Parts: sequence; C-alpha cells; structure tokens
Amino acid sequence: MVGYAFMGAAHSQAWRTVNRVFDLPARATMVAVCGRDGAKVAEAASRLGWAEAVTDWRELIARDDIDVIDVCTPGDSHAEIAIAALEAGKHVLCEKPLANTVEEARAMVAAAVKARALGVRSACGFNYRRVPAVSLMRNLIADGRLGAIRHVRAVYLQDWITDPNFPLVWRLQKDKAGSGALGDIGAHIIDLTQFVTGQQITGVTGITETFIKERPLPEASSGLSASAGVATGEVTVDDAAVFVARLSGGGLATYEATRFATGRKNGLKVEINGELGSLVFDLERLNELEYYDATRPTAEQGFSRILVTEGEHPYVSAWWPPGHIIGYEHSFTHEMRDFIEAVATGTDPTPSFEDALQVQLVLEAVEKSDASWVSVLA
Repeated sequence: MVGYAFMGAAHSQAWRTVNRVFDLPARATMVAVCGRDGAKVAEAASRLGWAEAVTDWRELIARDDIDVIDVCTPGDSHAEIAIAALEAGKHVLCEKPLANTVEEARAMVAAAVKARALGVRSACGFNYRRVPAVSLMRNLIADGRLGAIRHVRAVYLQDWITDPNFPLVWRLQKDKAGSGALGDIGAHIIDLTQFVTGQQITGVTGITETFIKERPLPEASSGLSASAGVATGEVTVDDAAVFVARLSGGGLATYEATRFATGRKNGLKVEINGELGSLVFDLERLNELEYYDATRPTAEQGFSRILVTEGEHPYVSAWWPPGHIIGYEHSFTHEMRDFIEAVATGTDPTPSFEDALQVQLVLEAVEKSDASWVSVLA
C-alpha cells in the first residue's frame, strides 16, 4: 500500500479483516506500506498491521513477493504509481477520484486495458458501492421496482473547513488534489447514482465557489503572502459545487457537494424517483433504505423502512445476526472482498478504471460549464 493516512488506515483495516470474515479463494498478506517520512511510515506500519515500511514506492513495484499495489496517495501521484505498477504486472486498486485530470485518467485506462490482456486486474475504490443498502438499492432498481427513472437527487455535505483559520492542507491545493469538494466528495455521489441507476450522466451545467480564498500555511513558507504576521497561501480548489445533469435514460438529476454545510459531518444522501416508486439512502442511517411503492393501494401507500441487516441482503451474511448493524469501515472490507475474489478468479473487478474515467469526465464537464445567469429585476 502506498500512503498511510486517512484512506490508508481505512484500507488497512479492511485488508486485516477481509479474510477473517469472508471465505475467499485467496488470502491477502500485508507485506509493506510506503510513505515519504521514514519514521512516520514505520510507526504506521506497526500500528496498521504491515510487515514492513519503505519510503520509495518503486521498491514495492520491483519486488517479486508483492502482487497488488493499493494506491492511497493524493491524486497528483495516482497516474504515475498505477501505470508503473500495471506495467510491472501488479494488480492495482486505486483510490478515487482516479486522477487529477481526464488526460491522466485516460492514460491510466490505456495502461489498464493493456494489462488486462495479460491477466492483470485493476479497480477504483468507490467504497460506497459496497454499503449493503446501496447494493440493495441497485438491485431493486435493476429489478424494475421503480420503473423509468425520472429524478435523481444527490447531496454530500461536510463542514470541516468552515473555520477560516483551518490550514492550507493538500486537499485545498489544485496541483495535489485536482479539485476540491467537487472531486473529493462529489465524485462519490456521481459514481453512486450512476451505479444504482445503471445510467450515465450525459450532460451537465453547474457552478463552483471558493468561499475562503486564502488560508494559513501549515508551516511558514517564502514567497507567499502574509496577514497579521501569519503566512497564508491561496486556496486553488472549490469549496462547494452545485450542478444539474441529464441521465442517459432521460431523467434529470441534481448534485450538491460542499465542505461548508455547517453542522454536517459526512452527510451523503441520494433519492431516486421513478414512475412506480422511490428509494432513499442516507449514509447517516447506513443500515436502512426507504422505499415508496406507488403500485400499492392508495390507502396503504407511504415510505417504508427496509432494515438492511438480513442474511439475504448483499454482504450481510458474513457479519452478525439480523438487526445487528454494521458501519462505515465495512464498506472497505467489502471492497477488498470483491477485489480479492476477482483477482483470484481471473475476472475484472468493478468499478473499473473505465468507470472511474466516466466520473472524471463529469468532474471536468462541471468545471468547464458556465451557468447562464438571468438577472431578476424588480
């Protein structure tokens, strides 16, 4: 694994757990983790369960005892690491969004296609696909329970940078992160809605905004502006993005991604309205799915709650008795389960790099779009 911070910790928990929970045709051994700071990555290896720590990802790719490279770094290094790994015959799991630009994503897809012909597999880590309620949502829609899809509404709301004194971390710098709320959390709801509906976004128009233009530097650096004696740097990504979209099936969709929704910590919610009913998923109620069946008699209609903890629900049989809920970290364990099974059986894991490129194309289209404003005059 390359990278060991937030996503690295989540992935490590999943690698540690997956073979203890699921009966799989192969067993994952956590050989080595890579990071630039030798002392910090050594501590992370010990804490997260990796046998070794290294400071150069190229060393991992050159080793014969490593089959999989798990990329958990900022987006600016995804393409270089993933392409090199694929060319070296390593299977690759890469965190989302796939890259910082469409050009990088296309290069990664080309490498994945070439490697696939040689039996080398790759996938992008959109973990929310692996929430049992989300997988059930997809299954119900695929079974025709909603009929034709008319509307999709998706929001992802956070508030972790509302404080103007929050430092200029890498996620707020375009050269490292690619984009802000749009790519970081907007990518999730783009992928999730395309996944559950089985449709693609075909056109968008949207707006983005950066509310706080400069932030204090984590450490003082030369060549940057200073205010009241505190060195600051420019925020070069969006703080919030809102866009509307058309779906390939003819439906309309709205999306909102923001890090300025005060009071919202990780508020992801998706609602799908169809001609025969509706489904609603709320990440803060991860084990539940709301379902409205418009085919029921009028006197019996209303949203009902499906508690997604039964053994026949996706992934759930490996865990606890009915009613015993699971959490956020389980989505990553399910991700590793599907990845290991695909690699071990010689099938292509999902979402593929091509799927992730589709998300990247939407992100680019939103950034390029320029909503036409009509003044409202008294």
